[in-house]
Amino acid sequence: MQKIITARHFDLTAEMKERAEADIDGLSRYFENIISAELVLDTERHRRIAELRVKVFNNSITGTGDTDDMYNSIGVAVDKVKGQLKKYKGKLKERRPEEIAETIDELTRPSTNPDEIDQ
Repeated sequence: MQKIITARHFDLTAEMKERAEADIDGLSRYFENIISAELVLDTERHRRIAELRVKVFNNSITGTGDTDDMYNSIGVAVDKVKGQLKKYKGKLKERRPEEIAETIDELTRPSTNPDEIDQ
């Protein structure tokens, strides 16, 4: 899973980045075929906003947390995405798993051919 963490209007600390990555990694417990996750952390006066966008098979799931503390905002956003992933996984049980596996392979395949790279 590809993870992108962006901070707006403040400096992202190493501790906050590690905790956010750990929370994002925990999402794979609820749905194992996550393609990418993008977390945008923003500060506006007293508001701390965390927006998490998760790309899965043929869909994008978004959760937003808005509290006084950035760690709490991250937790709220992750919890919202967890609930949506559970619901999405239930819907996918009716589809063909082969179609999902093919699409994931296409989206995660490297764009360069290893045979064409000079060594």
